[in-house]
Amino acid sequence: MAFDDKHREQKEAEIAKQKAIDDWLPITSSRNAKWWYSTFHNVTAMVGAGVLSLPYAMSHLGWGPGVVILILSWVITLFTLWQMVEMHESVPGKRFDRYHELGQHAFGEKLGLWIVVPQQLIVEVGVDIVYMVTGGKSLQKFHDTVCPNCNQIKLSYFIMIFASSHFVLSHLPNFNSISAVSLAAAVMSLSYSTIAWAASIAKGVQPDVDYSYSASTSSGTFFNFLTALGDVAFAYAGHNVVLEIQATIPSTPEKPSKIPMWRGVVVAYIILALCYFPVALIGYWFFGNSVDDNILITLEKPAWLIAVANMFVVIHVIGSYQIYAMPVFDMLESALVKKLNFTPCFRLRLISRSLYVAFTMFVAICIPFFGSLLGFFGGFAFAPTTYFLPCTMWLAIYKPKRFSFSWIANWICIILGSLLVILAPIGALRSIILSAKTLKFFS
Repeated sequence: MAFDDKHREQKEAEIAKQKAIDDWLPITSSRNAKWWYSTFHNVTAMVGAGVLSLPYAMSHLGWGPGVVILILSWVITLFTLWQMVEMHESVPGKRFDRYHELGQHAFGEKLGLWIVVPQQLIVEVGVDIVYMVTGGKSLQKFHDTVCPNCNQIKLSYFIMIFASSHFVLSHLPNFNSISAVSLAAAVMSLSYSTIAWAASIAKGVQPDVDYSYSASTSSGTFFNFLTALGDVAFAYAGHNVVLEIQATIPSTPEKPSKIPMWRGVVVAYIILALCYFPVALIGYWFFGNSVDDNILITLEKPAWLIAVANMFVVIHVIGSYQIYAMPVFDMLESALVKKLNFTPCFRLRLISRSLYVAFTMFVAICIPFFGSLLGFFGGFAFAPTTYFLPCTMWLAIYKPKRFSFSWIANWICIILGSLLVILAPIGALRSIILSAKTLKFFS
């Protein structure tokens, strides 16, 4: 009897310790988010500065394939995002708060971890490094536009200036605490997208506009097509943080979290369409194959508007960096506290998060062309986590009847996602090889 009481006390103490850790970790510490929090978190996570390169991608795809791929990517990723939202509470009374927890439930304790975590880390850490470079470049463009006669300042210094904001913001404890930053970022993404297509309309259709493929050879056209395919497909990659965002929403048996989360996702996808489709289609329509890989460069004037748009990009990527960093902080802090038995405290958080920000800043400064590399390496991680990993988990968990609508829809997504994994990195690798002479470390 005494042994049973002691065993029960130990179990209760262990549960209490686990609850205290969960209450400290960034993903599970706050569960009082409203549905609209998920809207601007998802907008901030998905709408990247890459939206400004969509007209350029369209020029390599052409009208027919370009429009089809834009719409198909939007539909497929909305479908796989709906699956993620549904699977968050696929087991009654249990919440899968993290992508890898759902992976472990679908594929097994060890295999699920090995399938999901490496891909999730490639995407999240990779995107954060790219945003370091993007933030630095946008600050540099702002400086050069506002003060064209000033001395040139190296990109490295602008990356450091951009990183300084993250040494402060990264110590906000959880998703709900960065909601104001995320809201500002979401507003900015809609603002600079609007500037891009509205300024294009103001400039008018160019007199010598040409919609033919710009490459002089058929092989060049083919490889440009593959690169553009990757650019468009990866523009919708926000699935890596969706379960972590849903974890912040309260849930009861009567009102599960999937209801407010899905409402937020639908509104986010409408905003996403308002950002992507006008920029891609109007930019291509007005400039044709002469459009630059950043439409703001093509627009050039008015200078004040381009400067404002670049500053909007800076504010947006500050928020996006934090959204993608939060699950990494959660993994880092979980490992330190649960595996290495560190005491949960502010000092631990201060050191670990500062080291992460310093790491992403250092890589961004060393390899300012990291975005080109991510197109290649990211192809192996973006496509699975966004296009077919949710479908594979859905088939493993729900086991829909063979040749039912659900079974067919999932297998179509898996096949298209697998093709993307094969084709997109080929285009990205060719782009790296062609631009290798101009790529410089520490530029």
